This record gives sequence, C-alpha cells and structure tokens, in this order.
Amino acid sequence: MVLGFVAEVIAWSLVARGRNVWTTMTPVLATMGVVALVVGPIAWSPEVAPGVSVAVGLGLGVLLYVATRVAMVIMARWGTFRRHALEMYRKQGGLSLGAALLLSIALSVPGEELFWRGFFQGQLASSLEGRTALAAVLAWIAFVLANLPSANLAIAAGALVGGAVWVALAWWTGGVLARRSFGSSRRARSVTSRRSRRRVRT
Repeated sequence: MVLGFVAEVIAWSLVARGRNVWTTMTPVLATMGVVALVVGPIAWSPEVAPGVSVAVGLGLGVLLYVATRVAMVIMARWGTFRRHALEMYRKQGGLSLGAALLLSIALSVPGEELFWRGFFQGQLASSLEGRTALAAVLAWIAFVLANLPSANLAIAAGALVGGAVWVALAWWTGGVLARRSFGSSRRARSVTSRRSRRRVRT
C-alpha cells in the first residue's frame, strides 16, 4: 500500500517537472494494478449485483462527465486554473487519439482502480475491522494526497471531487467493478474532449 502511494507521488512529481504524463503515469499505474492483483485479494462487487454495479458505474460516468464540462467552463474564468489545465494538456505530447484512449482505458484506469479502490480501500477496511465508511474516507484522503505532487489545480480538483465519488462507489458495492465501468466511460469521453479542444486551439 505504501509503495503504491509513494510510486504515484514520485510519478506525479516527475510530470510536474515536465515529463510526459502518458509515458510517466501509464506504466506506474499499470504496475500498481498488476501488483494489486498479485497481492490481492481484489473485491469486485460483493454487496451489489454485478449488472447493477456496471449500469450504475456507466450512468454516473456520463453524469460526472457532464458535470465536469460545466465546472470547467465556470472554472476557466479563473486564470490560474485555466493555465494549469492547458499545461497538463501540453504534457500529453503528440500522442494520437487512438493511442491515448488505448493507454487510458486499457492500462491507466484499470491499474489505478485496482490499486486504490480494489486493493488499498479494501485493505484499509480489513485493517479497521470492517469500518468501511472510515476506510473510504481515508482512502480518499490518500488518493488526493498522492495526486497533489502534480502541482496542478486541474488534477487536484479531479482527485478531490472525482475521488470522493469513486470511493463512495467502492464503499456501496464493496468492490471496484462499478468504479471500473464508471472510469472507462468517463475517461474515454475526457480524452476525446481534450483532443478536440487542442485541435480547436491550433
């Protein structure tokens, strides 16, 4: 748990210093997911039927995406936030849309969710003798702290708000399945939206 937290802190620190976000974060998050699977166990959705978890995850993914777009329009009026968001887009390099979607959906999202919601939050709940609500809050705080070294307001805001929703999903279902579906739908739309905005600016 600690090693995964430290690994993400270091990775975001490197991105803050100018490293490409895809080539830096993707291998780190994917490795964290693999380690979580090996160390395990990973809870998928023991408290809620898998079909319900997937449906709720996908639905919330769409809703949060819309809410994020609205929030970005409002927050863009804040010059510092707008600058931070643009800086993160630049750190994505010249990766094609297809490659970005593949890396995000196939590696980054599963790795992050398997570690944070499937492993980290589950281990906390076990250590706290089943106090799952407290485990969710602590997992959320740790996730936010791991993202702060990005030194980027857009990333921090995503971890703060999105992370709260993600740990709540994991707490409700008892596992990571709903959040995995949620993350895939939201991240795919997010990557597509970012690419579209970059083409408009150029």
